[in-house]
Amino acid sequence: MPFERPTQHYDERILHIDEQICELLKQRKEISNNNPGYPPFEYIEKWSISFGLYEDYLKEVFGAFRSEEFYKPVIEPQGFRKHIPILKSLEYGGFFYSLISVRQYSNASVITFNMDWDITRDHSTHSNIPIYFELYVGEEYDCRMDSGTSTSGHSSHNYVISPPLPDDISGMEFIFRKFKEPFENNLIGTEINEIILRAD
Repeated sequence: MPFERPTQHYDERILHIDEQICELLKQRKEISNNNPGYPPFEYIEKWSISFGLYEDYLKEVFGAFRSEEFYKPVIEPQGFRKHIPILKSLEYGGFFYSLISVRQYSNASVITFNMDWDITRDHSTHSNIPIYFELYVGEEYDCRMDSGTSTSGHSSHNYVISPPLPDDISGMEFIFRKFKEPFENNLIGTEINEIILRAD
């Protein structure tokens, strides 16, 4: 949904301050290599006292700083061209991971990442840990999970990649990294944090 301006009022006397805030956000992003983490609560408590701001308000502000990626413009695939087969799989820890093909569009590529498991086995150690897979195929590509479904013993998620992948994907690696939630910086502390599937 498009964001609607919550009020028509704006005090023009703070325009320069708001510009400085934007400049500082840019500096913060560059200095931290876009991975600032989150300040310890004792820092936030100190800043709350020093600057006369509510502590919970500052916690929300720093929480919002971590979600910039959520607002990245969304690329909607258009102009379907063809399928490119991948047909790669990996079995680990009772789970079967697979990629079948790449769907090529004029402005993006789409792949479907599947995960299957035997529902008769005890996977209780996994069931209480929400897992989000982030796709990485190279610095020059933007990857986002677009949609997904999950049923008993199977889950399937679509990822949109832009710009589109080349038609010859030989040797390309599709790296799926496990996180507890989207936009989380820390990988899940399991023995294997990455599922890597390479196209021939």
